[in-house]
Amino acid sequence: MIKSNLMPVISRFLGIIILMYWRDHDPPHFHAKYGEHEVMVSIDGKVEGTFPKRALKLVLEWMELHKEELIEDWELSSKGESLKPIAPLE
Repeated sequence: MIKSNLMPVISRFLGIIILMYWRDHDPPHFHAKYGEHEVMVSIDGKVEGTFPKRALKLVLEWMELHKEELIEDWELSSKGESLKPIAPLE
């Protein structure tokens, strides 16, 4: 698992950091940070927060490519288990 101190980082690409917290609330989601911006993205595509449009487009593209892995990590996080890193957007 990739870790950044206390934050469970599961991927990094193009200055974007993707995190998933252990035992977080439903619905299944992840957090994305880019500079001072942060969004929460449900695995079904709902976005909460503000993000630059281009960066958000990249996050959503990455999510579509890795939905199965995100669901697997969500299940691991709900059990407090180590999360698996997910490949960055190339």
